[in-house]
Amino acid sequence: MIEVALDILSWILLCLGGAFVLIGGIGALRLPNFYTRLHAASLTETMATILIFTGLIIQAGPSLAALKLVAIMVFLLLTAPTASYALANAALQSGVRPAADKRDGEL
Repeated sequence: MIEVALDILSWILLCLGGAFVLIGGIGALRLPNFYTRLHAASLTETMATILIFTGLIIQAGPSLAALKLVAIMVFLLLTAPTASYALANAALQSGVRPAADKRDGEL
């Protein structure tokens, strides 16, 4: 019974992670400028990493494979936001400025 519950939980996490990847990909295609695309991709990448790796860890059970998955997840969670920051900073330094949208009634 507990094995079935763990399988269901892990598949829910894996499917949610896949949905976040899909949403991030659509956001990267549909959003208007570089910084909004980068924001959508980096946020969904981080959340998808957590969900997918948690689902895989549940599937692996208490084993060496689960420990390796935790190590990979920690590495990705430390490097992905850093890489997004470096990319945004490099774009800003090269002259790509964020667009300032004016709303109705604003100066």
